Amino acid sequence: MRPRERIAVTGMGVRTPAGSRLKELWNALLSGQSTARRITSFDTTGIGTEFACQIHDLDITDYLTPKQASRMDRVTQLGVCAAADALGDAGAFRVPAERQAVVTGSGFGGTLTFEDCLLDAKAPGRGNPGPLHVPMVMPNALAAAISIRHRILGPSLSVATACASGAHAVVEAARLLRDGTADVVVAGGAEACVTPTVLLAFHRCRALSERNEAPELASRPFDRDRDGFVLAEGAAFLVLESLEHALARDAHVYAELTGCGLTSDAHHITAPPAQGDGAARCMRAALADAGLGAEEITHVNAHGSGTPLNDLAEAQAISAVFGAGAVPVTSIKGITGHAVGAAGAIEAVAAVLALNERTIPPTANLHSIDPECAVDVVGQVRPMAAGPVMSNSFGFGGHNATLIFTPV
Repeated sequence: MRPRERIAVTGMGVRTPAGSRLKELWNALLSGQSTARRITSFDTTGIGTEFACQIHDLDITDYLTPKQASRMDRVTQLGVCAAADALGDAGAFRVPAERQAVVTGSGFGGTLTFEDCLLDAKAPGRGNPGPLHVPMVMPNALAAAISIRHRILGPSLSVATACASGAHAVVEAARLLRDGTADVVVAGGAEACVTPTVLLAFHRCRALSERNEAPELASRPFDRDRDGFVLAEGAAFLVLESLEHALARDAHVYAELTGCGLTSDAHHITAPPAQGDGAARCMRAALADAGLGAEEITHVNAHGSGTPLNDLAEAQAISAVFGAGAVPVTSIKGITGHAVGAAGAIEAVAAVLALNERTIPPTANLHSIDPECAVDVVGQVRPMAAGPVMSNSFGFGGHNATLIFTPV
């Protein structure tokens, strides 16, 4: 039996409300300033929540022609830009196109296109789809666009596990590398679901914050006064390849992906089980996959959505795995908002940046930690010891994913 392939992270790219370049994102995370603002792209009257974290200055001119862009939903545009930056960051490969792969994650797919069609007053009751409607809304549109743009001839896959989609895409990329199917994989997630219907739907299931008078204070993971998450859009991609190949081509290696955990709550369509059993099993699975003890983890980038049930369950799970207050924990959603299917990929990038900078960014809007959340939530920028970092993602339906990145 051959030894397991070691996996290097050699490229990263992002498009987020907190920045469209790695340095911009990192500086925004250190600032601890929320990007939530009142929505101006559509009328929020009657919805209940009137704000979100959006990308207001998206510039695609260096990535797509006007014709290409017109054939893509916004979610694909975001993902294409982030993936192109990640591949550019990784540099030139000595790998045949047939040995390259792409894995994308999204919770909703082409929501803007789909919703525009259904809400078109010209065709009440059936919508008014254009000739490119299907290829613009299908969940695999982003994977197809990336593979076409970069002529990636190996596997091209799409993952849909709600808020865990971006992290699951990275896990599937690791599988392709470990089983020898591919030598290089670009993997990540994208979401562009800040639309009237999606915002109203999340509000009606009581998942969103209602702090309309102060949106910048709305997302407050692990805080005693949290009242829901802030919807966001964004994209992030990582380039993964065998460590041997990365070193042979003298690539810059950000980190090694050493552990992946996957579990299902099998409990409820939206609520986590008591004490976060599924999340705890997921973290333990990732530790076992990495061959690490809990005491070796230097930082946990939590899912930390800011909903009362999720944060409590995750805090209980972290305490069960690491011990109460035993590991520094942060959630970047207080700054970026919750980008659903892109969140896990954005947070994977944040975890790798923290590992490289040896710094833990703060959890925004943490004024009074919930006394029931017995974890060491980082409220101000804190130095971090050298060592492995963990990133958690948990989605509606009970889909759990945990990633562990280790210094090389």
